[in-house]
Amino acid sequence: MPKRILEGAVVSDKQDKTITVLVERRYRHPVYKKYIKRSDKYAAHDENNQFKTGDRVQIVECRPISKRKTWQVLTSGEVPVKAPKAPEAKKVEPKKEEKKAPKAQAPKAQEVAKKAEKKPAAKKKAPAKKDKK
Repeated sequence: MPKRILEGAVVSDKQDKTITVLVERRYRHPVYKKYIKRSDKYAAHDENNQFKTGDRVQIVECRPISKRKTWQVLTSGEVPVKAPKAPEAKKVEPKKEEKKAPKAQAPKAQEVAKKAEKKPAAKKKAPAKKDKK
């Protein structure tokens, strides 16, 4: 059976070779369909007392070490920093100068004609009803 791995923040390191890790999880409520945060505290074995309050750590399930300590610190939760790659030489092409041609302005008569074409046709009025007396 695979061992569970959890990630959380160290909230206490006062005990010898033991840290307390707060693990938060989010789950969807079955009725209300909203996400809820829940947190649990786990006592984890830290052999060298190297982790301090506020560190992000990963803990893994293990055999019982004491009454309530069944987790061991796997690693620090921080992502190792990779050395940045050397930038490659970029190929630079000479810029082409483009001359923008000014737009030809249409005479006002043509603009008015275009606007008239776009207007919808006028609606016909219904004939007036005659009053009977």
